[in-house]
Amino acid sequence: MTPELAESYAWCREVARSQARNFYYAFTVLPPEKKAAMCAIYAFMRFSDDITDDENDTDRHARLARWRQALDDALQGRYGDSRILPAFHDTVRRYGIPGRFFHALIDGAEMDLVPRRYETFEELRRYCYHVASVVGIVCIHVWGFTGGEAALAPAEDCGIAFQLTNILRDLKEDGERGRVYLPREDLRRFGCSEADLLAGVVDDRFRALMKFQVDRAREFYRRGAALLPHLSPDGRSTFTVMYRIYRGVLDRIEAQGYDVFASRAQLSVARKAGIVARVWLGSHVPALARAGGV
Repeated sequence: MTPELAESYAWCREVARSQARNFYYAFTVLPPEKKAAMCAIYAFMRFSDDITDDENDTDRHARLARWRQALDDALQGRYGDSRILPAFHDTVRRYGIPGRFFHALIDGAEMDLVPRRYETFEELRRYCYHVASVVGIVCIHVWGFTGGEAALAPAEDCGIAFQLTNILRDLKEDGERGRVYLPREDLRRFGCSEADLLAGVVDDRFRALMKFQVDRAREFYRRGAALLPHLSPDGRSTFTVMYRIYRGVLDRIEAQGYDVFASRAQLSVARKAGIVARVWLGSHVPALARAGGV
């Protein structure tokens, strides 16, 4: 490994360690080389998100276009002065990850450049695919999987489950940025106005809306669990950590009466560390039928 590549991997590890939160806990059960690869992928995704989240930047469209060009250059081995792209390209090459998935991820970042609304769940699902499902598909290339196309559908479903969980958890923060992800058809169904949502109104209508969304997410978790037997042993452990943490956040949303405005639904550091420890100490992931899910 060249000094440039080693420095790039070190930088990506620091980005992931300091910013990945739930994602980083899942990395800890991977072998060192796969953990490093996941950090490189995360750093690429984090940089893409940071461009769209910088609301003080009036040049975000152009910056994202330049980042897309940098992706194409990196896939050809040209990195410019980026601290991320040498490790990123090494990871993509080493694990045979198709570049189209990273273009799809940037497509998702572009969707967030202009605050928009989703009329139907199918529209929202398309957004979730670009910002989350493609992440899952990229991850399983690093972890190792069998079954070809058969593994991609549950990976897509699990990404949607994770993103729906994020959307419900972040209603307050997204609203402050002018973003409302919940489909308008669902708001109308439960008699909730967008104004009420942005004002943080928690009443029976809102709770019914949130229960509907939580139940929908749980169905995607159920379908996403079918990914488990397709994964390598390394992948099964990592997937299990991620699955339990994100599903735990969804459970927390329900446990606090769906009021995501008064306090952020999250797991404590101790609880997340406990999930990692239980998975790491176990010699195998319990069968789904016995564990009631991953």
